[in-house]
Amino acid sequence: MYDLKSCYLAKSVDDAIRALDENPAAVVISGGTDVLIKVREGRLAGCDLVSIHEVEALKRVQREEDQSIVIGSAATFSQVVNDFVIQKHLSMLGEAADQVGGTQIRNMGTIGGNICNGVTSADCGAPLLAMNAVLETKSREGGRQIPIAEWYTGPGITVRKHGEILTKIRIAEEDYRGYTGHYIKYGKREAMEIATLGCAVWLKLSEDKKRLEDIRLAFAVAAPTPIRCRKIEEQLKGRELSPKLYEMIGKGALEEVSPRSSWRASKEFRLHLVEELAKRAFGQAVLNGGGVDLA
Repeated sequence: MYDLKSCYLAKSVDDAIRALDENPAAVVISGGTDVLIKVREGRLAGCDLVSIHEVEALKRVQREEDQSIVIGSAATFSQVVNDFVIQKHLSMLGEAADQVGGTQIRNMGTIGGNICNGVTSADCGAPLLAMNAVLETKSREGGRQIPIAEWYTGPGITVRKHGEILTKIRIAEEDYRGYTGHYIKYGKREAMEIATLGCAVWLKLSEDKKRLEDIRLAFAVAAPTPIRCRKIEEQLKGRELSPKLYEMIGKGALEEVSPRSSWRASKEFRLHLVEELAKRAFGQAVLNGGGVDLA
């Protein structure tokens, strides 16, 4: 049994916002795979919940007229994994979503919850950061469009305010057209594991597949929040593909991350993973884009 005071099932986004405004202590819940754990552990014991689980408008994945891909915040991980638009244009995001928990968790947990919990280990954080995702929220004051790079403010902390609902995750056409990528999650087990480290590489090759037109490198659990390695990205852009780039991306990433030691892994081991996973994810992303094996 869960120690809950109440749970209100919102009929719409506006209804959820109203319920939150009326109860400053209420907590938003969608799939519940994060919130209910906190309730069970006592951190949210006796709380009031406002559920957006039944708001169908938040579950859609679609490509809009401007070719932006929009993912509703209440879309489940399984929906993200199996959606045709995601598979065709944002396959790296599907790879990451497919590594969240087990089947039951993926069937219930939502991509919006994965972003709103603010933790650095969230599997979808690094891929969305590499894709320059924009997070759309709505509150009584109106709507906001927040670049995901500005979303995280500290461990488990985001800019989302009470009474504000994350409604959509938007990726512009310019941030996915022609790009391919790869996401690697390292954990002590192959399944049902929180990431010890995650690495996302999102890149665009030249038409002849010999040059790196653009690259984004993002990590989970390599800093207090998901992090982009923008310095090494700039150094690699425009370069001819060669084995030398492997060493550059690995060494360059080490200069920008700041992992810490925890019971899951030491700082030193995480630094080793940063270098190694950057190289591996980069190599596979190049292959996924039609380039040659540089190893």
